[in-house]
Amino acid sequence: MASNLGIDLYSPKEIAEKVESIGIVKANLPLRTMFMLGILAGAFIGFGALYFTLVSSDASLGFAATRVLGGLAFSLGLILVAVAGAELFTGNNFLVMAWAEGHIPFALLARNWAIVYVANAVGALGMVLLVFLSHHPDMNGGAIAQTYVKVAATKTATPFAAVFVKGILCNALVCLAVWLATAGRSVTDKVLAIVFPVSAFVAAGFEHCVANMYFIPMGMLLHATGVVPAGVDLSGLTLAGMAVNLLAATLGNIVGGSILVAGVYYLTFRQRG
Repeated sequence: MASNLGIDLYSPKEIAEKVESIGIVKANLPLRTMFMLGILAGAFIGFGALYFTLVSSDASLGFAATRVLGGLAFSLGLILVAVAGAELFTGNNFLVMAWAEGHIPFALLARNWAIVYVANAVGALGMVLLVFLSHHPDMNGGAIAQTYVKVAATKTATPFAAVFVKGILCNALVCLAVWLATAGRSVTDKVLAIVFPVSAFVAAGFEHCVANMYFIPMGMLLHATGVVPAGVDLSGLTLAGMAVNLLAATLGNIVGGSILVAGVYYLTFRQRG
């Protein structure tokens, strides 16, 4: 469909139509395809998290430089998801638009979210194992391992309510990145559309449930092998602490993506009657 703006991008109304159509396709994917693409997305986000940690382990960078450069590095994850193709739970919050329009039943929406969420976890945990066995955390004199543990400990020490709100803000930006990428017609368009919203949520320290499926297990594994950063409270770095963080982040991500972005755009462009 040609854009009525006369420029090389889709209009917001056209984006809404595309997102709805994509949602129908995603909801009806065969189980094996959906699960495999979900594993890929978990691994892709793991690559972004790995890149972020590499940058963040450089003590010579200032606070702002570390956060911004780390955020730019983390953008690799969603770029791979959007361009290479994968099923990411947080981005699939957009299926709400196809459901609200009556094109898919709630059962298919729930099926997609459940399967993709589990598959994302499998992909992220697989990346944890591979990266650990590669001895990548030993780089920079072990500073990368120290950074992983610090990040994981910080996440599990954050109160439930704060993680929930950070999850809302995170997936609002992630889904806006997906929305903007959908407007583009080239790989370059999509990459540039993704980088700024994603780097912003990472720099701000917001919470992404799939990223945490990589960060927290990696921190726990490294801590179990003897990595103990000085001056860091590690008391919450447990399975229970991880479960609480993931629950809060997941609920927040659903609100941010499904309501603040998908819901608002649905009411703006695609509401029936």
